[in-house]
Amino acid sequence: MKGTIWNNGKYYETGAGYGIKIDERDRDKYIKKEWTYLQILLEGEENFIEVNINKRSFWGGCSEIINKEIGKWLIKNNKGRWGKNNPPKVKLILLEENKFRIEFI
Repeated sequence: MKGTIWNNGKYYETGAGYGIKIDERDRDKYIKKEWTYLQILLEGEENFIEVNINKRSFWGGCSEIINKEIGKWLIKNNKGRWGKNNPPKVKLILLEENKFRIEFI
């Protein structure tokens, strides 16, 4: 599944406010409502991060996977800022159950 890097409009050096927007159809196809979190392995990193998806906004109209570790990863890889209407793209690869690997496209 593909995703688009997202920011809430405030580019914090702490990584806060960053996430990955996925299409609601992909969310419904690949992510189960009974999961309370996703385990994410970011490209180039060694450890999984845990991302809460047990929230109304994620299952409503805001299908962003949000976590400050995603922001830190973006900043580390010089992708923390982008031109207007040109955010970086990623692919999310389902590894098993609620585990995904995320790679830059």
